[in-house]
Formats: sequence, structure tokens, C-alpha cells
Amino acid sequence: MTDTPSSSLPLAGVRVLDLSRVLAGPWCTQTLADLGADVIKVERPLRDGVGGDDTRGWGPPFLHDREGRDTAEAAYYLGTNRNKRSITVDIARPQGQALIRRLAARSDVFVENFKVGDMARYGLDSASLLALNPRLVYCSITGFGQTGPYRDRAGYDYAVQGMGGLMSVTGPSRQEIADDAPGGGPQKVGVAVADLFTGMYASTAILAALRHRDLSGCGQAIDMALLDTQVAMLANLGANYLVTGVAPQRAGNAHQNIVPYQVFEVADGHMILAVGNDGQFAKFCDVAGRAELALDARFARNADRVRHRAVLVPLLAELMRTRTKADWLAALEAAKVPCGPINDLAEVFADPQVRARGMTVDLPHPLTDHVRLVASPMKFSATPVQYRRPPPLLGEHTDEVLREAGLAGEEIAALRAASVL
Repeated sequence: MTDTPSSSLPLAGVRVLDLSRVLAGPWCTQTLADLGADVIKVERPLRDGVGGDDTRGWGPPFLHDREGRDTAEAAYYLGTNRNKRSITVDIARPQGQALIRRLAARSDVFVENFKVGDMARYGLDSASLLALNPRLVYCSITGFGQTGPYRDRAGYDYAVQGMGGLMSVTGPSRQEIADDAPGGGPQKVGVAVADLFTGMYASTAILAALRHRDLSGCGQAIDMALLDTQVAMLANLGANYLVTGVAPQRAGNAHQNIVPYQVFEVADGHMILAVGNDGQFAKFCDVAGRAELALDARFARNADRVRHRAVLVPLLAELMRTRTKADWLAALEAAKVPCGPINDLAEVFADPQVRARGMTVDLPHPLTDHVRLVASPMKFSATPVQYRRPPPLLGEHTDEVLREAGLAGEEIAALRAASVL
């Protein structure tokens, strides 16, 4: 591990001033940091035990110190903030605002996820900072965007999953379980996908804006909204509705457009059967000892299988229950029919493919020997991701960053004495 990004990394030399917190913004900036950007995470100073990114306290679980005691670093925070440097600045104070402007003047990217209007009150909005630094790429991440009737609302992933339609198509179908039954009704996804997708879209938009800046010399403002992203990620289901005018309903673990593509009960548990085309369906029928099903006009083509799923799926469900998961997986994988187990996270991180792909990384940490994190999925042949820094302690790099910005030790001490840092 090295503190300094290699000059070979794609974003080496790019400085990101990150005023975001919680998930969408930090997910975006962690991606940029993994690619070599110098990400400076600006956090609230600690006052009366409160400060920093909210997620530092979103536990348990917390990182354990060398004696096995909980630290103040929640696993949630650790999962989204590696490769960054943390400084503390009170942006509600004029001296803090002046300090952020000084840092923005020498930055390439500015990321914030404050409510609409907050940055303008502090003189840190996109118009103000682009006037100061015309080459700046300024990315705002909010629940509903900078325009529209909901612009002033606070936005949260859970609410946006509901508003954006995702929960209307997630959960057991009405045929499986009634809405008012235990476990029935719409359900959210197990992770905050609206936040995560918004972070990934934001990182893509920032990279495109940097490319434009490098060609034109001009920065620009990016307006990212959780609701916009949630609507966009409806993907084929959004297209289904726009083409037909019929709102898709919950399908449980089945697929709206492909059959059979769902979870099935087997003799000793459950597994996924994911038949993607007619050839694979014929192979499945051979493995199952029911080759005639692939010749049946109701089931030969996927479109027909979708139309006749109410007939076909019960037949397949009866077949699947006759053999164990191991038997099915071995036979279907040999026949190249897509299928898979349903792993818990212990099984995920023990999986030989996950291990072979290096999907965990151990980083030294000042509060313990090391912290184990989920690694980046990006694999480069020439510029591999570098893990340079563990998620920073609150304000760990304040003096270092401010000295780089040209502040003398006395100035830093005065700002700290004035409770700006």
C-alpha cells in the first residue's frame, strides 16, 4: 500500500473536493479515488461528540481495535471511504467558506449532496465556484434535482425506491402471497440501490465532464438526482410500460420477460434456474428427462413460454423438487444451462471464484492491525486499481491538506482556535 497514487493511474493528478456524506456521493468519490484521484473528504468538525460523516456512527457493527473493543468507525463508513483524505471544516462559518473556496480554486472536481439552496447560502454553489475556477467540474447530488416541484424536498433511498417504481415490481407476486399477509406487499431491495446507482452515474458523468474540460478548457455543473436515476434503472420494465401503457406488477423471483428465469425449490433447498434462450430451454428439458416439453408449441419459444407460464412453471416446479441442489447444479452446469445457488455472505466471500478475483482487500488501519473491505470490481490490464489509504479518521489530514494549499502553521492554528476546523 502506498499513500501516493501512481502516475500510471487513470485519474492521477485529478483533485476532488468532496463535501458529500452518507452513500451516493461517497460511493461516487470512492470510485474516483480508486482510479487515482486525490479525494479530499470535507467533514463537520467534532462538536459535543457529534461531527463527521453521519455513517461513521451507523453501527453496529463497528471496527474493533487491537483489544477487540468497538471503535468510533462503523463498517458502513469504512465500506465507502477508502483512498480518501479527511479534513474538518465548518462551512457554516465565513472563515470555513473562504477555506473551501481556496481549496476549490485548486481542485478539478467538486462533489456535494446538500439540499438545494444550501450551497448558495454559503457562497459555494456551482455558479460561484465556476466563476472562481472555470475549469471546475461541479457535481450536485440530491434526491430530486435542482429543478422541478420536489426540488426542495430531502431525498432518501428508501423513499425514492418507492416513488420511482422499484418497490412496485419488487416482492412476492399477488399470486404467491396477499398484500396484507406477513411478508406480503411491495419490498425494497436489500441494499440502497438508488444511492449506489446515483453514485455510479455521477462518477460516469464526472469522467465525461473531465474529458470535455480537457478538450474545451471549460468546466460545468452536473445535476444528479436519486429519483431520476431510479426511473432510469427501471430499464426493461420502464420500456415495457412505455411501449404498452400497462404497469408491470410484482413477479416475485420470476422474470417479467423470460421463462423459466426464477428461483425453484429443490429437494434440499432452493436454487436459481436462468434459462436465457430457446436452446438453453431444450438443454434443460434434456437434463430433466422431459425433452418433449421443448417440442410443445406452448413452450418451444420464449414468447410462448411467457404467455403460458401459468402452465409451464408448475410443471417445472414439480420436476425441480425431485433432485438435490448439488445434482441439479452439476448436471445443468455440464449442459451449459445457466443456474446457481443462493449464497449468504459467508458463502459469497468463501466462493473460490470470488476469492480468485480478489474481491476483498486488507488495508492497515491506525486503530487496529488491518481492516478488510470489499475490493473494487474494476480490473485494468495496464492501470490496476491501487489501495493507497484506509478510510480516514475524522480530520486525519486537515493540517496536511491545508499546508498543501499554502496555509502556514500559524493560520491553521488560528482557524482551529476559532473552531473553524
